[in-house]
Amino acid sequence: MEADGRRERRREAAEYYRGQRVPERMEEALNALFPLRPEDLYGELANYLSKYSKPPIICKLVGRKVLDGVGQPTLEVEIYCTVKNYEQRICSTVMSYHSQIPENAVPETIEADEKERNDSVNTAVEWVNESLNTMLRDLEPINQCQVDKMLGEYFTNKVEEKKKIQKQEEEEAEATLALTPPTPSPASPPGKKKAAKAGKKLSVAERPIPPAEPAEPVLCGSLAIGGTSLAIAKAGATISHIPLYSHIALLKRAQESTEEITLPLPMVTLLNCEKITPSKLKSVKEVMLIPPVQLSLKQGIERVLHIQKEMTRLLESPGKMPGPQPADSKKGRAQNSGKKGLPQFLKRISHLGCLTTGYDDVEQLLLVMQTACSNTGLELGTDVYLAINCAAHELMDYDKGKYEILTGTFKSPDEMVAMYGELIDKFPFIIALIDPLRKEDREQWSNICRALGSKCYLIAEDAATCISKLKIDQNINTPMCSGVVLKYINQTKVSDLIELTGILDGQRHITILGSPDGESSDDSLVDLAVGLGARFIKLGGLSRGERVTKYNRLLAIEEELAKNGNLR
Repeated sequence: MEADGRRERRREAAEYYRGQRVPERMEEALNALFPLRPEDLYGELANYLSKYSKPPIICKLVGRKVLDGVGQPTLEVEIYCTVKNYEQRICSTVMSYHSQIPENAVPETIEADEKERNDSVNTAVEWVNESLNTMLRDLEPINQCQVDKMLGEYFTNKVEEKKKIQKQEEEEAEATLALTPPTPSPASPPGKKKAAKAGKKLSVAERPIPPAEPAEPVLCGSLAIGGTSLAIAKAGATISHIPLYSHIALLKRAQESTEEITLPLPMVTLLNCEKITPSKLKSVKEVMLIPPVQLSLKQGIERVLHIQKEMTRLLESPGKMPGPQPADSKKGRAQNSGKKGLPQFLKRISHLGCLTTGYDDVEQLLLVMQTACSNTGLELGTDVYLAINCAAHELMDYDKGKYEILTGTFKSPDEMVAMYGELIDKFPFIIALIDPLRKEDREQWSNICRALGSKCYLIAEDAATCISKLKIDQNINTPMCSGVVLKYINQTKVSDLIELTGILDGQRHITILGSPDGESSDDSLVDLAVGLGARFIKLGGLSRGERVTKYNRLLAIEEELAKNGNLR
């Protein structure tokens, strides 16, 4: 009886293995490996047979609250897959958090933003560990489009839920208000009402400016969408045994392999100009160096480091820097050491990973830049170029309807266009202006593009709307500009970036991938920029670990592509 049972099991086993074509494939493997006589035969057998295994599928998502580069909470998403019948941790990604409040916000606003951020991260962790974990289980991570479509539908449903809740709350508030008896308003004392006098001119701006558009609302928990989409892309690359940038490039080009890849040029932030007293200059937020295209990235970054070192030396010894007055006169020396001299360097590194200082005017700033380059044997406009982030949306005084470019000095939008024209004519080594105007001043954007479009890039960063609002009928919903800075934040998905950069490429706009203010040590942004074919990458300065790790990744990619002969 026991012998019959063994025979039956052997028969079932033989039938099962034949059904899986095991004998046939084992014979193929043995015949293929015998001429090679590998040292690790069983390892090579495992490699050979692994091509017949089932593709890895997602078995678990883990969301976790972690800290970013400045100690603020953000989201980490881990991907676990079933690989050859075992659960394996494939990869993780840490999202960068983008705050919309200005640097000079009042403490109450900062406190409210921190609470909102904490709530958003907690909600994102909940979404990942519960809804998204269930929804994406058993999917293949290489199916990015399918995953992103599901994430998009989930987010849309969450937005609709939020709208319904808000509508219900508004209706309840109106009902409560209707039940509350009105409070009689006190009568105005006789003779106090002032009528407008005929012919009296009202104090208004010279030309009415378009009002500020409301900030794009950010749904609490939206980090979960962007974090999961990027984590899935990293998992797809890991499972395919290719770098993330190659995986992104294949997704963008519909799986058509690319022989050569062009790396983005880095916009390296050298200075973060503070817009606080005693500094007067407000119209410059960041000064960035761009190495010439003929240099390798390694050579370009080394060149920037030399300039940064010299700039640090000059700022720590302000007496050695060129001042606005002649140094050989007593009057000039007195003024250089007083109010009109260059401000003492604040010995700290900005959250952008660069030097922090302030100036009295833009020409003073550019004169110091020229001196730092000259002292290192370099010439601005030949050996290195400048880009300036004007952050014009932070300059508008809405009471006056003008931009405050210096403390107490105001200019209308039309005057700003003329000012930039004079600046570029005088300093042609400036090849890019970022956010020279608010996004609402579309007429002036058109004017500045016509005036300066052939001389420098005019880039929209904060002047561009969020990625979800940029696409309107295959057009870019921004003012007329040369290009757009894209940031991977909130509910942005990898598929969104692929689609949007395709539109930008078709309309001959340049693409800049930029890091948000609240940066993390995750270096995926660099792979995204390389894979998407971005023209520039804006990562901040060459200090702070979360910034430098991205530059190191960029250098590693350059070395890898050069080694493989794929670097254009």
